[in-house]
Amino acid sequence: MKLHDLRPAPGSHTPARRVGRGHGSGKGKTAGRGTKGQKSRAGASIPGWFEGGQTPIHIRVPKLRGFKRRDRIEYQVVNVGRISEYAAAGRFGSETGAREPLTVNAEVLAAAGLISHADRPVKVLGWGDLSVKVFIAADAFTASARSKIEGAGGFVQLLAPAAAARSMTSAEAADVSAEAADVTAETPEASLRDDDSEAAE
Repeated sequence: MKLHDLRPAPGSHTPARRVGRGHGSGKGKTAGRGTKGQKSRAGASIPGWFEGGQTPIHIRVPKLRGFKRRDRIEYQVVNVGRISEYAAAGRFGSETGAREPLTVNAEVLAAAGLISHADRPVKVLGWGDLSVKVFIAADAFTASARSKIEGAGGFVQLLAPAAAARSMTSAEAADVSAEAADVTAETPEASLRDDDSEAAE
């Protein structure tokens, strides 16, 4: 075989079809462009992003507006000043002059109308003054809210385990489960069971 004997594979190269050469060729008259319209004219180079005149997708899509985290926690917020006002007005259903601190939680806040849902996370903010000794249980506190509550002689309880469990990854959850299993294995009851099994053997 010599260089002039080389040929492309059959069917890999086909000659260009000559259009506009009579209707007997199959590509006569309109030459495969159809009847009328923008694409049948000469020079009709329509860009791929053109949508016929309607607002294109790159304009319709909002841009530069940030994003929302998938693991975000949407808190219901309430300020210590509002809690103080409601406590002074007796809206929480208990007296503020008692020696024990006034207990405030999500159910109490929802019953008083400060929040909408008792089953959703609550965050206490530090706006306003607090003149009442209160014990507040909530999912989150700002530093100023915590300092004002404790400064008035009250206490805070952070209900964080549920939020932490929601944000915990699968790997971290597996580590926590392994640690719990190790602690269970090291308990005195487990060692007593091992001793009893050895004695039985």
